[in-house]
Amino acid sequence: MDFKECIKFASEHPDVYFATDDNGQPRVRGMMLWFADETGFYFQSQSVKAFYRQLDKNNRVEVIFINNAGAKPSKVMRVTGLVKFIDDLELKKKVFTERPFLRTMGIKGPEDPVLVVFKIYTGEAFFWTLKDSMHESEIERIRF
Repeated sequence: MDFKECIKFASEHPDVYFATDDNGQPRVRGMMLWFADETGFYFQSQSVKAFYRQLDKNNRVEVIFINNAGAKPSKVMRVTGLVKFIDDLELKKKVFTERPFLRTMGIKGPEDPVLVVFKIYTGEAFFWTLKDSMHESEIERIRF
């Protein structure tokens, strides 16, 4: 397996559960991947949220992507890595265009400091199914 398979799986299953650390307390929330490419997994959020403060304080995260939750058999891709904030106006213009719902959240435009773009840029991923339940330590890890 290679990272291209991870990009494909993430792109096909963009709804994720995203885990952060809040002073030692794990926090998990549902989110939607913006896109994935060879440089990482991209997301957007808002600087006024506790989620942003958690990422800013501790950039170690874990995310799971699930193929059509409820599908039998289900397949999960777990991604563990580091987050990097991206201050790129062209990228912010792109997300603002592709995600018009951001306007309804009160974000005024791509220059609005409330808009935050970030990516999981390094780490490892692996795929898991029920047949792997007793053999998780043997599953191939894909570094990126």
